[in-house]
Amino acid sequence: MSRPRLKRKIEFNPKVRYFKPQGVPMRYLKAIELLPEEVEALRLKNIKNTSQEECAKKMNTSQSTFQRILSSAYRKITEALINGNAIKIIE
Repeated sequence: MSRPRLKRKIEFNPKVRYFKPQGVPMRYLKAIELLPEEVEALRLKNIKNTSQEECAKKMNTSQSTFQRILSSAYRKITEALINGNAIKIIE
């Protein structure tokens, strides 16, 4: 039996849910899904310029878990940019 997942503290709710390459209809694109916790990790680390330790505290998680969340977000965004995919921020 796996350990139950802790509730992450997320303070940001984006108004825009999709990003896609210009000029390509959505029906032709694969959508890469970003979790709300991944968007929050990106916001805290890159926009707010917060240290990893502070980011982890704000999100109510450990530093190693925060790093895994951030790495996952970077990997997904990189895949979308390199392969020309859409990015969908799920609720």
